[in-house]
Amino acid sequence: MTAHLSRRSLLGLAGAGAGALLLGACGDDKAEDPNAPQTINWWHIQNTEPMLPVWAAMAKEYETAHSNVKVTVQPLENEAFKAKLTTATQAGSPPDLFQSWGGGVLKQQVDAGLVKDLTDDVKPWIGNLLPASVQPFTIDGKIYGVPFDIGMVGFWYNKDLFAKARVTAAPKTWAELLTAVGRIKAAGVVPIALAGKEKWPGHYYWAYLAMRIGGLGALQQAAKDHNFDTPDFVAAGQRLKELVDLKPFQKGFLGAGYGTPDGQAATMGNGGAAMELMGQWAPAVEASSSTSKKGLGDKLGFFPFPAVDGGKGSVAEAFGGGNGFAVGKNAPAATVDFLKTLLEVGNQRKAAATGAVLPTVKDAVDGIKDPNNKTVAETLASATGFQLYLDQAYPPAVGQQVNDSVAELIAGSKTPEQIVKDITTVAKSQ
Repeated sequence: MTAHLSRRSLLGLAGAGAGALLLGACGDDKAEDPNAPQTINWWHIQNTEPMLPVWAAMAKEYETAHSNVKVTVQPLENEAFKAKLTTATQAGSPPDLFQSWGGGVLKQQVDAGLVKDLTDDVKPWIGNLLPASVQPFTIDGKIYGVPFDIGMVGFWYNKDLFAKARVTAAPKTWAELLTAVGRIKAAGVVPIALAGKEKWPGHYYWAYLAMRIGGLGALQQAAKDHNFDTPDFVAAGQRLKELVDLKPFQKGFLGAGYGTPDGQAATMGNGGAAMELMGQWAPAVEASSSTSKKGLGDKLGFFPFPAVDGGKGSVAEAFGGGNGFAVGKNAPAATVDFLKTLLEVGNQRKAAATGAVLPTVKDAVDGIKDPNNKTVAETLASATGFQLYLDQAYPPAVGQQVNDSVAELIAGSKTPEQIVKDITTVAKSQ
């Protein structure tokens, strides 16, 4: 993963909001007896191989070393997790330790007094992590979550299918990508796998196009002005419609999930499509979702999202984020110590070795074995700017509307002009 020094300067909208509330509940924990019986209720979304058993083993190891602590693990699929967490937080009872991407969603939880301020607890060891990875979890100068993974979204492609279609080089511009899609389709190959049912994979296209056309400044300005009805965001939709009009996705993509047996990752892992636009976890999920359980192996390649001719954004600007954990307001005393254990160098190396995690602990980056993950890490290391996933960077209602609106554009039920108006309406209501 090389030196990664430039990761430290990565920019992000995440956590830029002001007005975070200090949590009164935090002070009560000081009086808790650390030796008293405790149960940590842990929700995470690594609900498949390879990370599912890794997390389970770490929880068991912690229980063995701390006889008074029980860790109840609840693995959940991404969308199921979001729905369940929404119900729990609305009831004012978040789990003790739970998946977080930081950004606008975490800020809303902070403002509602649902999560603990971890600043003082993590001070002795947070410096072991890449500073850029901590940024989405830092709100108003205080740390409310800890990242275990940092990465970016890009195109994963099947080298054999590219060769079959005589696409000899990774597309560097949007026009070249559209040309490649046409060639791949003409060769009788599905160009792109997409989980249309889950919506969040589709938003990656529109978000990246908005970045390439308007630059990071356009996304930051939209957050300030609560306005997406601008020429840059309309153009992003128009460019995406160019792709959609080529009918590049697999049959039944509108009903396809991401990690299901017939979903996006499986389609790629089984050689059923030439490309997918996905985060750094893609190779691992493709493998676990594939019939062989091995995926494409060395047939899989990676390239950054291409530039758009005339756009203000640079191909060196990355879009993505990190997975992390936040601590619920009523979590038992051992929770932060357990979280610290998950972030120990040895455990981060174990996570990195699965290929599903790009570690945030600086000394664990040598644990990355997968060549594609090394490529992602090197691409990130040279990034000149960074944007958190829009469905996490913006307030939850805005992020959900982005996902819904982009899905409508891809399905052909809304125009580029209509979706920016719908997103703006929600943004102005926040």
